[in-house]
Amino acid sequence: MTKLLSAKPVRTSRGLPDLSYELSVGQGRRVCGIDEVGRGPLAGPVVAAAVVLPPDGLPADLTRLIRDSKAMTRQQREEAEPAIRAHALAYAVAEALVAEIDSLNIHKATLLAMKRAYEGLTGEAPAVALIDGKFKPDLPCLAEAIVKGDGKSQSIAAASILAKVARDREMLRLAELHPHYGWDRNAGYPTPEHLEALQRHGTTPHHRVSFAPVRAQKAREG
Repeated sequence: MTKLLSAKPVRTSRGLPDLSYELSVGQGRRVCGIDEVGRGPLAGPVVAAAVVLPPDGLPADLTRLIRDSKAMTRQQREEAEPAIRAHALAYAVAEALVAEIDSLNIHKATLLAMKRAYEGLTGEAPAVALIDGKFKPDLPCLAEAIVKGDGKSQSIAAASILAKVARDREMLRLAELHPHYGWDRNAGYPTPEHLEALQRHGTTPHHRVSFAPVRAQKAREG
């Protein structure tokens, strides 16, 4: 069962996520960071990633680049993503599908994607997981939920980048199948463009019926 850690790491002042949490709570044990992307969109999966970084840190140029993926440009994320994969001790990306989001609800589906990402890590299983947000999936290790952790923990920030890049690529793929909705630009989020297209062109199998705008449109379609 997941347990709550009580360690309170000391933050550095340089304004970027670092390894303070990992070193403090890990105490020499293997630590992973876990984050998700895609809770808010009306379409597409929710994607999570788990990353184990080297305890002695990443190259300086990569360290300066890594931060909360939402604070990075697409170009920066695309540059950082392969470098994270190359330098990480282990990483995994997983998702919960639209059908699972609709059947479980987005909160439970998010935790499911996080658990799958943890389970997808190769090599030695992490003894500690740092989770972005307020809630933790049920993991077979110690875990700590860190609010805004993607701006504090470098492992979580790295996971947020892998998850974001993976989900954006999936939405680009789906945009080629359904070009009316602008998913290559809005990633499935409820932008005015997406909402207008939803009313004009109707729902697709990739829309989340459990979300109110899609449910309302589905009702209009009969």
